Amino acid sequence: MTDLMRDPAVAAGVTIRSLETLPELDAACALFERIWQTGEFSPPVPADLLRALSKAGSYVHGAFADDVMVGACVGFFGAPGRGSLHSHITGVLPQRRGVGYALKLHQREWALAHGAREISWTFDPLIRRNAYFNLGKLAADAVEYLPNFYGRIDDAINAADDTDRLLARWRLDDQEVVAACNGRPRVVDAGPSIALGITALGRPAGGRVDGRLVRVAVPPDIEALRSTDPEAAAEWRAAVRDVLGGLLADGARIRGFDRSGWYVVDREAVL
Repeated sequence: MTDLMRDPAVAAGVTIRSLETLPELDAACALFERIWQTGEFSPPVPADLLRALSKAGSYVHGAFADDVMVGACVGFFGAPGRGSLHSHITGVLPQRRGVGYALKLHQREWALAHGAREISWTFDPLIRRNAYFNLGKLAADAVEYLPNFYGRIDDAINAADDTDRLLARWRLDDQEVVAACNGRPRVVDAGPSIALGITALGRPAGGRVDGRLVRVAVPPDIEALRSTDPEAAAEWRAAVRDVLGGLLADGARIRGFDRSGWYVVDREAVL
């Protein structure tokens, strides 16, 4: 890896390689089933599609620890001439620290070697750890709010919630991205103005959309909340859609995600 001081795969204790044989592709399918808890008859990505994507030259790679697959990542190229790769799914078994980071950095190097200069993907804006990983640790940009993008997905993670997503764009040669890939994540100042806050009971609290920088809160653990209090989870979905989605629709830009649980949004373009 040309711009890394150390190999993150080595740090995570894994090797990353392309998946080409049917047993490997079946193992990746089973891994995704296990992570998303979909059941064998409704995998997030079926093995036959993984086979086709692999044969077509797409990014289909797995992370192995002692020859056991502990993570996998799948992406495919966008429209001709755009120089972009869309990363459709990345999954890592629990307690495997650093593997997701290693897979994304490997995917970046692979994309650059194949002529791409950007990788895009979607993520649930309500999941704090994913927001920080994508916008902070990788220094990607969240550029568009996509309400109920995939429709209903009946798995253990989405729990039949609306599948609102943020579209992330990772500009592979950007200075902030290069710094993040060398272990220096993007850090943002949260700012004083709160557009969406959180009550002492963990519910969304309306704020004021004024000033240049505003904060938008998300709950500490939306996945647990979907199980323990579906009404509160639905309230958060609607509130973030309205506030964060509304800000982006009006031309604002997400500057990053503060680890304490806030999107930092710059309204300069709309003032």
